[in-house]
Amino acid sequence: MPVISLASPKGGVGKTTAALLLATELAQKGVGVTVIDADPEHYIERWASLPDKPANLHVFTAATEDTIIDDIERAQEVTPFVIVDLEGSANLLVAYTIMHSDLVIIPMQPSGLDAAGAAKGLKLVKQQEKSARRHIPHAVLFTRTKAAIRTRTFAAIQEQLEKAKVPVFNTQILEREVYRSLFDFGGTLESLDPKDVYKVEDAIGNARNFASEVLAMVKNTASQSKQKVEVA
Repeated sequence: MPVISLASPKGGVGKTTAALLLATELAQKGVGVTVIDADPEHYIERWASLPDKPANLHVFTAATEDTIIDDIERAQEVTPFVIVDLEGSANLLVAYTIMHSDLVIIPMQPSGLDAAGAAKGLKLVKQQEKSARRHIPHAVLFTRTKAAIRTRTFAAIQEQLEKAKVPVFNTQILEREVYRSLFDFGGTLESLDPKDVYKVEDAIGNARNFASEVLAMVKNTASQSKQKVEVA
């Protein structure tokens, strides 16, 4: 029962959007999902109060640094997947969640400021790896990118991440108005009326690719862990 957290010390990077897209796409696949909304803005909690939330997707916001570990463990007893949308800061709640995650997703926009924030996020993961004495799978996710534009800054950031051997998602969450519509109207991308939103089919494909890549990472991590246990 994997725990997937989305973390970034910098706010406004598309973290909550990525968390909601992942949760709804997993739910669309028939997988039970619990989202722990640990972001003080509670955007996912607000989304959950709107119509058409999948019945197999649960959201709660009771997490604090004192309760987060128990919250994660209780959620794991209810659904196969747990997604934690963390606040845009570095504190004990974030640290504890990362330590108990099977995959940490670090969203960032292709900008210098976001690159600095992502570097802090990667450093935090490394710190928790030392504390937990285990490798914590993690990867950078580029968000709010333009399909036909790759700026000089974007190219430089990608090169730096490659040189540093930082895992990066092949899928990028593109800048799309339809993703904002989820927070306005509720439901999933599939439940939105194509007449009311622009290029919803393209958005669905983008979100599905992201979810599929997450599932592949989780499956690979589980397979590696099993092999280590068998060798031991």
